Amino acid sequence: MDKIKDPAQLRAIVDELKSQGKKIVFTNGCFELLHRGHVDCLQEAKRQGDILVVGLNSDSSLAALKGPPRPLQPQGDRAEVLAALACVDFVVIFDEPDPLNLINLLKPDVLVKGGDYSKERIIGGKEVESWGGKVVIVPLLTSSDGSATPISTTATIERIRRQ
Repeated sequence: MDKIKDPAQLRAIVDELKSQGKKIVFTNGCFELLHRGHVDCLQEAKRQGDILVVGLNSDSSLAALKGPPRPLQPQGDRAEVLAALACVDFVVIFDEPDPLNLINLLKPDVLVKGGDYSKERIIGGKEVESWGGKVVIVPLLTSSDGSATPISTTATIERIRRQ
């Protein structure tokens, strides 16, 4: 089964899974250079429920957020890498600046974001809580090199530039 779905397909699938009593978890991001921090957050998100849906910023959405020269990898490639992870059940690409419309469409039971967000800054958090869901923040990991540097794509890009 192909894990990459468009929003309408995914809505029908999520509705069916909810009717079976499955708990739907949603997280989102750019996932340009998949790293240990991403994997940790995705695995923790999966532990929060039965089905993990990952909203992926489209190329145009990512470029608007991050500026040139990003995206570093096209959305199709990023979606395939995410779909290959065992903890990810579905990937959906969104073209808006944020995933609010997608969150409102899917109405997940749990919304998960990394620790670089405060609860007040999590887009869709108030909406998820309004229908009885919960918001979970996963603490950021730091580099295993002893530097205490948070693991992030931006930090990786900066490290490459310096070298």
